[in-house]
Amino acid sequence: MSVPSSIPPGSAPENTDALREQLSKTTAAYSRFVPREFLNLLGIEDIRKVELGQQVERKMTILFCDIRNFTALSETMSPQENFNFLNSYLVQMEPVITAHGGFIDKYIGDAIMALFPGSPDEALRCGQAMLRQLQDYNDGRQRAGYRPIRIGIGINTGIVILGTIGGAARMDGTVIGDAVNLAARLERLTKEYRVSMLISDYTLYSLDQPSEWAIRFLDRTQVRGKQGSHSVYEVFNNDPPALVLAKKRTIKLFEQALACYHIGDQTAARQRLVDYAAAVPEDSAVHVYLERCNPLAENYGSPRPEPMPHWHEEYSYGLAMVDTVHQDLLTNMNALAKALHDNNLDLSGKLLDQIRVAARKDFGVEEQLMGESSYPFLDLHARQHQRFFEYFEELRREIESREEDRIYLIFRVKRFFTGWLVNHIVSADRHFGHFRRSASSPALPA
Repeated sequence: MSVPSSIPPGSAPENTDALREQLSKTTAAYSRFVPREFLNLLGIEDIRKVELGQQVERKMTILFCDIRNFTALSETMSPQENFNFLNSYLVQMEPVITAHGGFIDKYIGDAIMALFPGSPDEALRCGQAMLRQLQDYNDGRQRAGYRPIRIGIGINTGIVILGTIGGAARMDGTVIGDAVNLAARLERLTKEYRVSMLISDYTLYSLDQPSEWAIRFLDRTQVRGKQGSHSVYEVFNNDPPALVLAKKRTIKLFEQALACYHIGDQTAARQRLVDYAAAVPEDSAVHVYLERCNPLAENYGSPRPEPMPHWHEEYSYGLAMVDTVHQDLLTNMNALAKALHDNNLDLSGKLLDQIRVAARKDFGVEEQLMGESSYPFLDLHARQHQRFFEYFEELRREIESREEDRIYLIFRVKRFFTGWLVNHIVSADRHFGHFRRSASSPALPA
């Protein structure tokens, strides 16, 4: 079979243009299943170059969003109606996420998992916009004769690994890390507290504009398989304006009631919750706590008070001078709680001075080491140090103002000081420890 010696004029460019158009369409089609943003984070420009095991570590804010009572709702619909409903809802939310600097990593049934590589504030603004979009969507549902739906949003910030997992014939892009598990846990907790949006302490300490947000402490929670508890915060900017003002005005009253609850004083907690509910009856979270404190309820019972943490070898940073300062900080924080319990305000002042001096020394050493090691997450770490001092000064002012509610102060010391320190050590500091050891260790043979 002979090969033509020449190609008719115009054929090659036309074929090339057709191939380019086909490739463009194919790439666009693939990007609907594998987000282009995900590939960009992996440093991949061409989806044909994706390989199993490619990975990168990034600071990321993870947003989980889920429809409330979806199982019960879906049981009233046929499979086709289920698909129509889900798609009508999801098509409303996808552009909102994109418009706020995020991208959807995956759909999990009726749930959305979205990633925000930039500022955590973008994820919070996205959550707000999703709730506003939901109002418009529900208006349309009601006009069509359908019931409105509700959603819950959980947001957490941390260091995660983005990469490809699977096998030779089937792989998937995914995000792995404790930060993902905590974000999913927060979304589930929105159902329990009947609120719209929850964030972690990690996100709170990483915000660029914390004053922009209406935020209050809501609970302590644990993630399965992990040690220590995390503080959970409600973002309530999207509540009705009157309720937003009422919650802001009564934040201290609410926290005083929760302090009694978390130390196990059910009687005092119940009385304070009743007083608070009389002032802000529209607050759903207070009714959740009242139900917990009801002696006739099935789930009645005080939470086990968190003991003051003490040093464990697993908190070790691997650098003697840093570990020594961490131990001293933890000892002084525990001593501060005891001094407040004993109403020893003179000792409290001395301990506050010691904590501030030791923290500045410790944080300065850590940031210097990170700079010398070219640690890629120095900015995130330094931001958390900065937030510690902001909340430190806030609590110091309360103690020095002779605040009489010692239970409230002790609980705040446990939450802001010891809770922050332990979580910071086992998460952020430990990550840098792994980074230092990896950098100093010889590469394993392939």
